[in-house]
Amino acid sequence: MNLKSLLLSSDEKTVRILRRVLGDLEIDVEHCHGVDDAIGRITRQRFEAIIADAANREDAGNLLRAAKAAPVNKRALTIVLVESPVGLKGGFELGAHFVLHKPLAVERAKGSFRAVRALMKRERRLQLRVEVQIPVECIGSGRYSAKTLDLCEGGMAVQFSGRVNKENSLHFSLELPGVNQKLEIDGELAWEGYQNRAGVRFTNTTDEQRNLLRQWLNSQLPEPEQDDPPVNCRLTDLSVGGCYLTTSSPFPRRTRVILKIKTGDLEIRAGGIVLVAHPEFGMGVEFLQTTAEQRYQVLRMITTLRANGDKSPQLQVEPDGLETSFSNESVDTFQSSAVEVSGTEDTLVDLFRNQFQVPVETFLEQMREQRQSMDSH
Repeated sequence: MNLKSLLLSSDEKTVRILRRVLGDLEIDVEHCHGVDDAIGRITRQRFEAIIADAANREDAGNLLRAAKAAPVNKRALTIVLVESPVGLKGGFELGAHFVLHKPLAVERAKGSFRAVRALMKRERRLQLRVEVQIPVECIGSGRYSAKTLDLCEGGMAVQFSGRVNKENSLHFSLELPGVNQKLEIDGELAWEGYQNRAGVRFTNTTDEQRNLLRQWLNSQLPEPEQDDPPVNCRLTDLSVGGCYLTTSSPFPRRTRVILKIKTGDLEIRAGGIVLVAHPEFGMGVEFLQTTAEQRYQVLRMITTLRANGDKSPQLQVEPDGLETSFSNESVDTFQSSAVEVSGTEDTLVDLFRNQFQVPVETFLEQMREQRQSMDSH
C-alpha cells in the first residue's frame, strides 16, 4: 500500500515537480487548490504527510493547525514550501517539521523527500495496530491487571480490570503469542476511555524490546513493509551532547533517529533527535541520554568517533519515529541530559536549540566559529 500525501498549492510548476518526485518515490499525492477542500479531506482520510505551500501563509497555517487537531492526522509529517521572504523561520513558525525552499528542482527535491519517505514509512509502521487480546500485568503505585485490545510498536490499547490511579509511569509485563520471552516494557497513559479502557504510549524502549515487538508484529502481517536503507552521513562536529552530520537527505526536525557505526565486526548504535534540519546539506542531532543504557551507548560512540579522528568510520542514520514531547514554539520543553552528563555547558547543542531557524549560511558560520574557538583552547 502506497504512502499518501496531501498537497495544498496553487503553483502549477510546484505541483508538477512534486507529482513527479513523489510518484518516483511511490508516494501518492492528493492535490488541493483551496484550503477548505484540504481541511475537509484531512478530517476524513489519513495521510502520512501534509505539504503546504506558504505562498498564502494564512492558508498554510490554517491547514497545519487543522491537521494537528484532526485525530486521524495529528501525527502526520508536515512540510512547508517557502520562498526567501518567509525562510526557515517563517516555515517553522507555521508548525512545520520540514521546510523546503522554492523554486523546487527535481533531483534536489527527490533527495529531500527520500529521507521524508523513510520517516513516513517508519511512522506508519509505528501506528500499525494488530488486534489481539493478551493478559497484562501492570505495576505503578499499585498493581493492576488488564488485557490488550490492540498492539503496535509505539504502544497499545488496554482494558483494565478495575479503576486505575493517575500514574505518570507504569511498567507492563505480557507474553506475546508464540514468543518464549516475556515482554517487559515501560509506558505512560496517553488517553483514557470508557469501561476502564486506556491508550498506552511506550517510553524509553530498548533495542531489545523494540526488536522483539517488531518481529512479532511483522509475523502477524501478510506482507510486512521493508524499511528504506539508512542514510549515509559524514561527521563534521561532535560534543558530549550531540553532533552535526552532512548529508543530502537529512531527516526532518523532531525525528528520533538511530545512529550506527561499524568498526570491524562491531556495530555501535546510539539514539538521538534531530534539532536542526538543513535540506540538501545536513542535520544537527542531540544524543538521547535519559537512561543509563542510552548514556553508555552514546559514550561508546563518542569514544570511537574521537579515536578515529579525521578517519572516522562510516556513520549511518535511520529514523525511529517523530518526537512529540516538544514543540517549535518552545524547543526547551524537550529536556536533554547532555549538560547533566558532562557537567558543563554544551555549546554545540545550545546552537542546535537556539539557532535552528536562522539561514543555513548563518548557522554554518556560527558553527565554524564555535569549532575554531574550541580548537584554540
